[in-house]
Amino acid sequence: MNDGVLERLAIRDLLQNWVLWRDVGDWERFETVWHDDGVMMATWFQGPAREFIRVSREGWDKGVSILHFLGGSSIELAGARAITQTKMTISQRATVEGVLCDIVCTGRFYDFLEKRDGRWGIVLRQPIYEKDRMDPVTPGTPPVLDAATLAGFPEGYRHLAYAQLRIGYPIKRDMPGLKGAEVQALYRQGAQWLAGEALLR
Repeated sequence: MNDGVLERLAIRDLLQNWVLWRDVGDWERFETVWHDDGVMMATWFQGPAREFIRVSREGWDKGVSILHFLGGSSIELAGARAITQTKMTISQRATVEGVLCDIVCTGRFYDFLEKRDGRWGIVLRQPIYEKDRMDPVTPGTPPVLDAATLAGFPEGYRHLAYAQLRIGYPIKRDMPGLKGAEVQALYRQGAQWLAGEALLR
């Protein structure tokens, strides 16, 4: 196999390991998919990867249930840098307004990666939130949501944000969705990263 194929295989392995190790609480190996200056952006957390691992572990210990499922990936290589987009769903189980619910959000992981000292790692992970829904675990028992609170979040992740807000997390309200200025700005930043420019944070 040529070098490009091998690099893509290594990157794909890293992306899959992120989900498997994070979702089963394998925190030591989960840390290895990041570079030391890695940053995670999410609805409920924005900051250094090491801090993300810490708060994710705390949530895990408290019973917060967030799982991820991956689809296909697109990998753009430019030397020691890469941009990947991976179809995904985020599935969170939480009690919302007194009702146990499953919230499923469909989107993409948009990742800035770099190969340093022979190892690929994530420098920035920015999810793109495309659409979501909320279903009661027990059919026929829907929660009564506050309409104004729900409408205050972007369409792509409003049910996920609503549930996370009720758990007690602060929610970022301008994350990129399927369309709009935020996702277009992200695409421009990705192109700049592949062109060798510094990552603006």
